[in-house]
Amino acid sequence: MGYINDDFLLTTKAAKELYHGYAAKMPIIDYHCHLPPAEIAEDKRWEDIAQVWLGGDHYKWRQMRSNGVDEKYVTGDASWHDKFVKFAETMEVLVKNPLFDWSHLELKRYFGVGDRLCGATAEKIWKKCNAQMKKPGFSARGLMKKSNVRVVCTTDDPVDSLEHHLAIAKKPFGTKILPAWRSDKASKVENVKAWNEWMDKLSIASM
Repeated sequence: MGYINDDFLLTTKAAKELYHGYAAKMPIIDYHCHLPPAEIAEDKRWEDIAQVWLGGDHYKWRQMRSNGVDEKYVTGDASWHDKFVKFAETMEVLVKNPLFDWSHLELKRYFGVGDRLCGATAEKIWKKCNAQMKKPGFSARGLMKKSNVRVVCTTDDPVDSLEHHLAIAKKPFGTKILPAWRSDKASKVENVKAWNEWMDKLSIASM
């Protein structure tokens, strides 16, 4: 039996009954996420798994840095392939870290990969995942459908135009994409110039 199986983390009869009988079939309602609305609007496709995994995931970046990985493999100009290999090597020291489980769950559920990700398996998993990503359904909207996502609330600045949300609303696909207010810049008063510029934009947006 592989590391990830149908009863992963389910150690009791009650846990298995509750998950398989009820929770597994429930839709996802995500009230706080960092999915870019523009990518959903255009139904973006990615060329490889590294672009999806490492293009903007600060949790993975943090672990790679903690493992001593050079920044060029984190957010720098290294190739996506080389970034993926460095992350695979980092996975070797992430046992008991939630990221270890999350990553393997994603590999199993979306790509059918049951092998543990490490430096030795990186090339094999890279090729298998990228072959899968060429298939229909591996787009921004397709992956949400595959995941049974009913509602997604994106984090949006109050001054955002919401143009991408409007574009999505004109071409619905079964998942509601709703804007959620994230006014972090309202409290960043240490930079008075930037704060005043943001307040000016807010004044215009609220007219």
